[in-house]
Amino acid sequence: MTQLPFPTVSVPNDWDRKGLPAWAYHSRALFALEREKLFLTHWQVVGHVSNLPNPGDWLTYDLLGERAMVMRGKDGVVRAFHNLCRHRGARVVDGDAGHCKGAIVCPFHGWVYNLDGTLRGAAQPTSFGEMKREDFGLKPIELQVFHGFLFIRFAPGPQPDIATLFAPFDADFAAYGMQDVVPVNTPGWSTDLPVNWKSVRDVDNEGYHVALAHPGLQDLYGRTYRDHYLENGLSMSIGWFGDVPGKLWSVRHYAGISPPRPDLPQHLQRAWTYYGLFPNQVFSMTPEGVQFYHDIPITEGVTRLTGKAYRWPNEARAQRLARYLAYRIDRATSVEDQQLSIWSNESMRSDAFEGFHLSDLEYGLRCHHDGLRSLLPVLTLDKSPPEDRIAAVNEEMTCQIAGRE
Repeated sequence: MTQLPFPTVSVPNDWDRKGLPAWAYHSRALFALEREKLFLTHWQVVGHVSNLPNPGDWLTYDLLGERAMVMRGKDGVVRAFHNLCRHRGARVVDGDAGHCKGAIVCPFHGWVYNLDGTLRGAAQPTSFGEMKREDFGLKPIELQVFHGFLFIRFAPGPQPDIATLFAPFDADFAAYGMQDVVPVNTPGWSTDLPVNWKSVRDVDNEGYHVALAHPGLQDLYGRTYRDHYLENGLSMSIGWFGDVPGKLWSVRHYAGISPPRPDLPQHLQRAWTYYGLFPNQVFSMTPEGVQFYHDIPITEGVTRLTGKAYRWPNEARAQRLARYLAYRIDRATSVEDQQLSIWSNESMRSDAFEGFHLSDLEYGLRCHHDGLRSLLPVLTLDKSPPEDRIAAVNEEMTCQIAGRE
């Protein structure tokens, strides 16, 4: 097996094979804690600098009641702001992406902001009495860039800066040329599933199911597929293709058309790779392109699957055809995973469900669940506290752990 260029965590010989308790998948009180302690305090990828090629270009990202706008200013700098007018809180831009010509104009009362977020002026300013414009600029959101990808964080949290966090993958991202990718012509995708977000992650965090549940992936690389686990909530999965002829139409033609990439290091040649970032996002790369996808919780029982896809600049015809076939294989896989997520989530309300018993091939679930338990120790309880006590019990357990440390 090809050697990876970064250290990985081995599966222990003896480990607790239990997963999260079933109550964690339908508790509204726990979901409120996840919003506060997890999602708003962890990095979220929202796009790539190539999505904003010109000054005034913007994209938006909504997460659990918070609304972000990412925009390129006249000075070429990309910044992130709360998509919230300082007057009455209206969205200053509406939609997934767009362009402002020279200024941002709130559609509610016409307050005007410069492209760097500063307030240019309020409509009928004398009606506000004495008002300092410098105090009413758009509120900034922390933004960092890694090989062209834009990450935001709504509140400070436990993760380090994105370059430090993603350092093990730095060489791979550089080899793929992530800084230079451009959006595909088709827009991103979005699908709402009637499941808790953790059920989606549970399916995606292990490859044990690939052989039976994903005929396309099994035909493509199932014999070589491996999951790898790293520190700090990172993971990397990889499968190499082309060693045997594919049986399925898309796989057979993809393997034959996909151009060789001698510029890539050995471990990335003829490979599909998946780079996971805790708690809810993955970068998926093939020799022809890259996409990121994430599971955005809407409620404790609804999750939005969404993402964006990119290609290499100056794409050749063979690359374009291979990327299309890869898309066909990937979309079929996504539909299969969605059904698995629904079935798994349904079981969490059944009295017959007695909990997980995980295989060594599902150690990725344990890693993800341990990350959640470290932030929300209430998840170590097999039986749920009363809903109105979950936040208090979690705080008590957090204080107890801090006291022992």
